[in-house]
Amino acid sequence: MLKLHGECWVITDAAAGNQRQALALAEHLQLPRRHLLLEPRAPWSWLAPRLTAGGRLALPAAQRAWFAPPWPAVAIGCGRAAALFTRLLRPLTERRCHTVQILDPRIDPALWDTVVAPRHDELHGANVLTTLGSLNTVDDEWLADGRDACPHFEELPRPRVGVLLGGPRRGIALDADYAAALARQLLARQRAEGGSLLVLGSRRTPLALIETLRPLLVDVPGLLWAGQDDGRNPYPGVLGWADRLVVTPDSVNMLSEACAVGCPVLTFIRAPLPPKIARFHQTLREAGLLHDLDAPGTAPQPPLRETARVAALVRARIEATMAEVAARP
Repeated sequence: MLKLHGECWVITDAAAGNQRQALALAEHLQLPRRHLLLEPRAPWSWLAPRLTAGGRLALPAAQRAWFAPPWPAVAIGCGRAAALFTRLLRPLTERRCHTVQILDPRIDPALWDTVVAPRHDELHGANVLTTLGSLNTVDDEWLADGRDACPHFEELPRPRVGVLLGGPRRGIALDADYAAALARQLLARQRAEGGSLLVLGSRRTPLALIETLRPLLVDVPGLLWAGQDDGRNPYPGVLGWADRLVVTPDSVNMLSEACAVGCPVLTFIRAPLPPKIARFHQTLREAGLLHDLDAPGTAPQPPLRETARVAALVRARIEATMAEVAARP
């Protein structure tokens, strides 16, 4: 096995989900890494990653110095904007940089050395690695660190039910009506079996959803965290201590991370899901990893942890690239 050397660039936009996936993969490669938040300007932002003419001019002047030699040995991008820059690195480095793109770039995947895409993207190619969910850092050590960071959660009555709230997206309405219906289901089950509710909002969670839930949950043991005004984000602690997780149906990343814990994972759906999200839910259900909120007696399944497997495959492909570069005259 070759020893990997050189620097790894992690290229993303500001989206937390894209950052988490790319950084999770980079961490497993154990290379010195540099995280670049690159934001192409118009018209490149409209057409990324298709429009490559102009190269570095796609970046605002303040960011051009970041995307410059010395070039990395490996570049990992996640998201459509990042795909422009990982695509550019291949010709800029004369294919000395192994380019990895996470998520379907929506053009020919052969323009990158490796593409990592979830099964519901329905992307195929000789260089495409397929996952069931999204890449993440959730493993036994991460969960233990989460428990250590929030030891007071151990005192809460069981079952401890973590509730992860995303936000609306095209075809999925998460509004005050959804919040009220979700609360009715959560409270009915809590009254029947006791326990506590650990409810977490995210950057995408609408204020109306939080304002609907807060008064309804005020007498239930646990917490409702909606932002920094409620203190430090206890997300790792909630996943670490949860006996069960309830996740809104909109977020592939949150559902994937919940399924990586190893406890039962439930969701609450009030209307048909968009086709791509519906395919993702179906693959989780077929694997026994996802159930409806009112499903009785759901048992935990082996956790869905794909990052180490994907990283090993990516590493083998990087080693092949390095060997090919070393063999050049």
